Amino acid sequence: MRGRIVGRGIGIRGILPAAAVAAVAGVAALSTVAACGFSGGGDSHKGVEPSGGRADARSAAALRAVQKATARAGSARVESTTAMGGMLSLRTDGALGWSRQPVGTLRITYTGGRLADTMRTLNSTSLEARVLPDAYYAKVGATFARRLDGRHWIKYAYDDLASLPGGSGAYLTDQLRSTAPLQPVRLLLASGDVRKVGEETVRGRHTRHYSGTVTTADLTGEGAAGLKKQLEQAGVTTETVDIWVDGRDLLVKKVERGELSSGRMSSTSYYRDYGTRVSATKPPEADTADFKELMSRRGS
Repeated sequence: MRGRIVGRGIGIRGILPAAAVAAVAGVAALSTVAACGFSGGGDSHKGVEPSGGRADARSAAALRAVQKATARAGSARVESTTAMGGMLSLRTDGALGWSRQPVGTLRITYTGGRLADTMRTLNSTSLEARVLPDAYYAKVGATFARRLDGRHWIKYAYDDLASLPGGSGAYLTDQLRSTAPLQPVRLLLASGDVRKVGEETVRGRHTRHYSGTVTTADLTGEGAAGLKKQLEQAGVTTETVDIWVDGRDLLVKKVERGELSSGRMSSTSYYRDYGTRVSATKPPEADTADFKELMSRRGS
């Protein structure tokens, strides 16, 4: 759910060196996953109270229980698909942990859009990602590695991402540091528009289905100010959010559809194996290129 970093990356081929294109593509991929699947930033253990509007009180109470159960679970496996109009679509599989510091391992596959076409011309259709407390690391293919002086990883330090222009870098950094899948729950509570629409079986699990509409300008209630600022920085104007919750108050499925300043977006995620062990190791320093260093090659 973001447009500015991605949008800046689309037209850069031919301006930036190929290595810098790889660096921007990695930011684009992870930012899409982060904003559509991770927490809403800040303290993911803190509940968000609904506004005094249209929220169904029983549904709001159920979502506060989801917040608590998710925080206790500490980790989960996730698979998702995301599309941002003609700009980028991708598929993600992996595991994320949030009990202490952010940790995760992900496989991100480009499946369509202009950015994916650009990446294919550079012989890259997917990447491995590792989320660690200090940085996000992306592993590139052999072709890219040759352009990175033989190095196979790009390091995106959170402090460097936060300094990207337009405020979107700070938004992305907040997302990466809060990997619990609580963004849709926080949005529904802050919007004041959440209701139970039925009970359904999702991948063999009995679930309760909740739905609502989120309009960034109308977000109110405790905790909403931070969410509103983050969404505005990401270019989000309005979206519908649907979540499916099991008998343990844990997310099973999430669907988001909406409008960005750059066009339509949609994202579907599935969660399972809560409490699974998640670990990620830092790649060897000698095999790692730095995002900030690569971007400095553009000469500005």
